[in-house]
Amino acid sequence: MKSPINFKTINNLAIPATIAGIAEPILSITDTAIVGNIPQDGMESLAAAGIVGSFLSMLIWILGQTRSAISAIISQYLGAGKLERVKTLPAQAIFLNILLSIVILLSTVFVVEEIFVLLNASGKILELCISYYSIRVWGFPLTLFVFAVMGIFRGLQNTYYPMLIAITGAVLNIVLDFILVYGVEGIITPMYLEGAAWASLIAQGIMALMAFVLLITKTNISLALKFPLHPELGRLVVMSLNLFVRALALNIALILAVREATALGDKFIGAHTIAINLWLFSAFFIDGYGAAGNIMGGKLLGAKNYDGLWELAKKIMLYGFVISLILAAVGFLFYRPIGRIFSNDITVLQAFYSIFFILILGIPMNMVAFVFDGLFKGLGEMKYLRNVLLVATFLGFVPMLFLGKFLGWGLYGIWIAFTIWMFIRGGALVWKFRRKFRPLLQNV
Repeated sequence: MKSPINFKTINNLAIPATIAGIAEPILSITDTAIVGNIPQDGMESLAAAGIVGSFLSMLIWILGQTRSAISAIISQYLGAGKLERVKTLPAQAIFLNILLSIVILLSTVFVVEEIFVLLNASGKILELCISYYSIRVWGFPLTLFVFAVMGIFRGLQNTYYPMLIAITGAVLNIVLDFILVYGVEGIITPMYLEGAAWASLIAQGIMALMAFVLLITKTNISLALKFPLHPELGRLVVMSLNLFVRALALNIALILAVREATALGDKFIGAHTIAINLWLFSAFFIDGYGAAGNIMGGKLLGAKNYDGLWELAKKIMLYGFVISLILAAVGFLFYRPIGRIFSNDITVLQAFYSIFFILILGIPMNMVAFVFDGLFKGLGEMKYLRNVLLVATFLGFVPMLFLGKFLGWGLYGIWIAFTIWMFIRGGALVWKFRRKFRPLLQNV
């Protein structure tokens, strides 16, 4: 197969994927910015939104990995010209995913207080965490359904419809945030942090409805559950389990960071909440090229077009590097006004400004890990991705985090640990890709 690997082809997939990808952190950033400026309990609300957001992200990322497995399998069959053979697989995968999400939801909703106590929340922050989570958690199955449908579209080489779903959800969430958090005089009473939770839940419901309608009307994929079980379901489950473990290791790092920042005090968890939301925004922005690698890489592998795969890796790295430099430059020039968007508390802003340079300097390096993460998912290399994350987390991030704590580095120690974590991840993926695919090239 001679698939064109050029700027237009890659960006036709990467740009909509980028827009869809940044919609997710925009939801969190919107909550953070609006909640951080609540006239009463602003600092406590910001801290609670950060703690709950981190925990929910952990749950979603762990179970949402089926999206990547579905995308990889569909794109590989598409590249091999055998798409008809996997028509019944998506419905079975989605059903399994939603069933797991309901089990997780019911297992956490009754011990919510204990969960946030473990994350060092107490007093007013703990109360706000419980009320915020008790609303937002019901959007969990909806989000996982949307993720699975997006995975199907990606496997079909389509990032346009996922973009439409994500934009709709992000815009709706922003509008509802302003209406429900601050209220409308004489019409809607301000709901503050609970208003942000309801805004997210409603937006997730609309996104799920859109995903369902688009899948039914724009593809030949059926959501009717049919038996017997598809032969590829076993491979999908194994790939998903590897990604579950990987996501668990990833979120152990994120949760430990939140826990240590919370232990430092309210202003530090507030500053960390702002920083991690901006870090995730940059990750999802760059990840558009990782998504292009995921989508095109699976198809090229299915067609055994190794020269095209090598060319794809070089080009998405180049484009991702340019985007990362632009993001770093914008962050360097505007970090002070960016901080004021999220909080009007001077102590929170001072703590945030003190560590923001680490975040900025790490963006180009993070790009390597994000882009190759996407590419490796498309290639079905889930076991290697799992092992890399385990090594990076438990031999890189965790030791550095607690060394920083022992030495009294505060937030600096947390963000230095993130830097080492990303360096290990990116380096290991580049090494593996070169080692595996360079010997397969015909035109070296």
